Amino acid sequence: MEIISIDGWYLLLRWTHLLAGITWIGLLYYFNFVQGEWFKETDGSSKTAAVQKLVPRALWWFRWSAMFTFLAGTLILISKGMKGWDIYASSWGILILTGAALGTFMFLNVWMIIWPKQQVVIASTNQVADGGDALPEAAGCAAKAALASRTNTLFSIPMLLFMGAASHFPIAVTEDTNLSGLFWVLAIIIGLLEVNGIVGKPGPMASVKGVITSGFVLTVVLFGAIGLLV
Repeated sequence: MEIISIDGWYLLLRWTHLLAGITWIGLLYYFNFVQGEWFKETDGSSKTAAVQKLVPRALWWFRWSAMFTFLAGTLILISKGMKGWDIYASSWGILILTGAALGTFMFLNVWMIIWPKQQVVIASTNQVADGGDALPEAAGCAAKAALASRTNTLFSIPMLLFMGAASHFPIAVTEDTNLSGLFWVLAIIIGLLEVNGIVGKPGPMASVKGVITSGFVLTVVLFGAIGLLV
């Protein structure tokens, strides 16, 4: 295989997608499983130092790895589609698009909720460290960022399964498959969870155990819905 070819282009995109994706999801799990739990137990001065010095660095890698994961994935989907858009009515297409939908919402949550809200939290912490008052909206922003981050953790578990299953676990798709019905069932389930991630409450996702368990339950629900409707 020549590297300067369409296959080389796909290889470059997949490599970028995987490298950036591992960085993104790794930091997502760090924030949810490690840093968040440590913040609950540490003293105020240590937390302040972390928010001032550690969190901004971690968020830089977090948001930009999300960006490159999304862009590389989008280019992969477009490149595949240009060879024949009917591929998205196949087993590979159904599974990859389900994973891509979850990943897209995760990307939007990073750039439209988590990063903007965390900027307020960091600014408030810096202001207090300089002898000023905390920003009144900081507590609310922290809660909204945490909920969006928990939602991303929830979505990441089925997302990773669908990305792997697309090429390694084909499902039987026939002419009788109700693709529009499948689309609406998945859209409603994922959409309602995303709405909750924006304006709702964490519920069982408040704990590490709860969000992991919820992620596996969502995986079973989504995969089961596809199995029943295809």
